[in-house]
Amino acid sequence: MLLKDAIHIPDEVRQGDLVFKLSDASEHIRETVDQYVVTPQLEASFVEAVGLVRSAVTEGTSKAAYLSGSFGAGKSNFMGVLQLLLDGNEHALAKPQLAPVVAQLADWRDGQKFLTVPYHLIGATSFDSAVLGGYVDHVRELHPDAPLPDVFADEPILANGD
Repeated sequence: MLLKDAIHIPDEVRQGDLVFKLSDASEHIRETVDQYVVTPQLEASFVEAVGLVRSAVTEGTSKAAYLSGSFGAGKSNFMGVLQLLLDGNEHALAKPQLAPVVAQLADWRDGQKFLTVPYHLIGATSFDSAVLGGYVDHVRELHPDAPLPDVFADEPILANGD
């Protein structure tokens, strides 16, 4: 078997073709889950991530973590699948290789809902606009009739303080 028969190698690659955005996971659920390869290391990382979310929920505290890795290492793909798991997506929950992670979720979740916000920094003018703007845009899309979350722009306030 030749490599070209095992994987698709495009004839041309354009800017953005190799970028997986978190919004891709929720827009292309089946493809995201079906193509995701869960290695033993990734399984352990999912269990750890779910444990962090669990401790934040059960303790009622904020927790933070970060992913590090080079371009193309799969950070966004990992977060996309984690997002689908936290969203309770049936296709993600049914992936056999994620069964230990799903068991960890089932242990404490009890129908709880999470608001996962799939945003990315590509094309953002600032970190604040990406995070807060992404949050507001996502809430608006999910709940168009609800009042928008209160977020504010800090630059005018700080400029006024100067």
